[in-house]
Amino acid sequence: MTNITIIDTGCANLSSVKFAFDRLGYNTEITFDLNKIKSADKLILPGVGTANAAMYNLQERQLIETIQNLTQPVLGICLGMQLMTEFSEEGNVPTLNLISGKTNRIPDTGLPLPQMGWNRVQFVKNCPLFDGIVQNSHFYFVHSYAVSPNEHSVAISNYGVNFSAAIAKENFYGVQFHPERSGKNGALLLKNFVEKVPF
Repeated sequence: MTNITIIDTGCANLSSVKFAFDRLGYNTEITFDLNKIKSADKLILPGVGTANAAMYNLQERQLIETIQNLTQPVLGICLGMQLMTEFSEEGNVPTLNLISGKTNRIPDTGLPLPQMGWNRVQFVKNCPLFDGIVQNSHFYFVHSYAVSPNEHSVAISNYGVNFSAAIAKENFYGVQFHPERSGKNGALLLKNFVEKVPF
């Protein structure tokens, strides 16, 4: 059985992410214990709230260097994906610097912010997270900040402007949407992370 650990970032959506894995039949544990995080087979970095509050919590829990040194697969969700970049304009805070790119506020194009609801996702590179998921499938988003498309983007979406819907580099993966709120496609993505992403 794969040992899946949800990193306790002090954010609010941890239980919903855990419940999504429970429904799929996977055992997960929410923790900020450094030894349990280091020994996990796969890890989830969730996040709701602001980048500066999340980075403060990670610093207080001595998790920043631990996360940066992980060699097993890590999936960042929503703010968790944004934290994987170099810097966030939200609070003007340096982030984990796992994947190149910056997180910026979505520019004003007349659409309401935050983006809240379903949006189409276009895969631009092969990635095991999307195995069996149809191109241009819909996923559920809630966000006002986003990562511009770059060399590590594996999927993009559009909300007035194009942005990275998913990124990947080495063992680090991130999705801007909430798979735990994205129905069958989200459930399959979580299953793919457990069963298709090598560790």
